[in-house]
Amino acid sequence: MVGDAQATRQRLLQAAAKEFAAYGIAGARVDRIAAEARSNKAQIYHYFGSKDGLFDAVFTALVVDTVREVPIDATDLPGYAGRLFDGYEASPEIIRLATWYRLERAGSQAPLEPILASNRHKIEEIERAQQAGRLTTRYAAVDLLALVVHLAALWTAATPEYATLLSTHSRAHRRKIVTDAVATLLTP
Repeated sequence: MVGDAQATRQRLLQAAAKEFAAYGIAGARVDRIAAEARSNKAQIYHYFGSKDGLFDAVFTALVVDTVREVPIDATDLPGYAGRLFDGYEASPEIIRLATWYRLERAGSQAPLEPILASNRHKIEEIERAQQAGRLTTRYAAVDLLALVVHLAALWTAATPEYATLLSTHSRAHRRKIVTDAVATLLTP
């Protein structure tokens, strides 16, 4: 019953993503995840080893999906930032999970290899574009990537009070601010 096992595993990942986005790692409850997935806690431990292992699987899948859906184009970093912005707007749980990851995991364990590999790939793409003269060398590739990624997530980090001030800004306006800011970074 490989199909059933894969379907159960997928339901657990989807339920866990919702739970972790809402409550973080420490606040998430495996009994709620199991119930939402129409499974049981034993399956969580069977497939993922622990609640932490389940979070790692959720976060890794999130990164892999994002890389697949929003591949970097080092020759069009404003467009890349815009597509990241679109993904964050469409799926706010991405930023919530990333925030919980930073808050609850920073320095507490070895980095997740798929995430390291994703970042290395993006940095290498930017370095290649810089070496070919198609991208500014004003910033090191690692710094430029950080700026692009954080600008794409700019509006997701706004406090509720600041977000109230921005309520007159349309989604299109916020996206344009992101892409224009990244374009400004690239000017010599």
